[in-house]
Amino acid sequence: MQLVIGNKNYSSWSMRPWVLMRGLGMPFEEKKLSFMLGLGTGFREEMLKISPAARVPVLIDGNLTVWDSLAIAEYLHERFPDRGVWPPELRQRARARTLCAEMHSGFGALRQHCPMNVEASLPEVGARVLREQPQVQRDLARIDQMWSEALADAAQAGSGPFLFGAFGAVDGYYAPVALRVRTYGLPLSKAAAAYAERLLAAPGPAAWIADALQEHEFVPEDEPYRTPPTRR
Repeated sequence: MQLVIGNKNYSSWSMRPWVLMRGLGMPFEEKKLSFMLGLGTGFREEMLKISPAARVPVLIDGNLTVWDSLAIAEYLHERFPDRGVWPPELRQRARARTLCAEMHSGFGALRQHCPMNVEASLPEVGARVLREQPQVQRDLARIDQMWSEALADAAQAGSGPFLFGAFGAVDGYYAPVALRVRTYGLPLSKAAAAYAERLLAAPGPAAWIADALQEHEFVPEDEPYRTPPTRR
């Protein structure tokens, strides 16, 4: 299998299936297309050769191409039914899928005003966003509520340390949110904040972060605060 992704520093959608596959030990080859090609020019042209949607991530398995992170998660569940993509119990599985779907279709304010940037530390930006963007506060409160409820249920069932016990698709789906919390210094309840740090320390997310820190590729229009290096 081959997983086509964008830059690890920026691409939250690419991160989701990558950390899931890495964390669950699924064999795959990584193919990265740099956003430095230009999101409207070379990058799109290259992506159209792979998928009609022209967006990352894309999973290629033989002559089958699957795009969209949720579709990829479902395919991996069927391809590797014993790896634990979703919880084994029906109700928990439905709930985990619901949490993923809510992330997939919602939290637009958080994504817009706090874009993923693994390499950066921007607590001052986070503080300003929270003052000026009440919808970001609402997004964050809802995420805190979801995490706290799932963690409390997992603790009651004697499982953990992730949202439904073992690491799975729902944790992979919220790994970019945990990174946003770290990058922008966003406040969470004690239980939710501890989960975010556990999640980022898990094998899949930790490997993604390590790779992202080695990229040293930055999209200037996305980072106006960055001082360009002095040319010699």
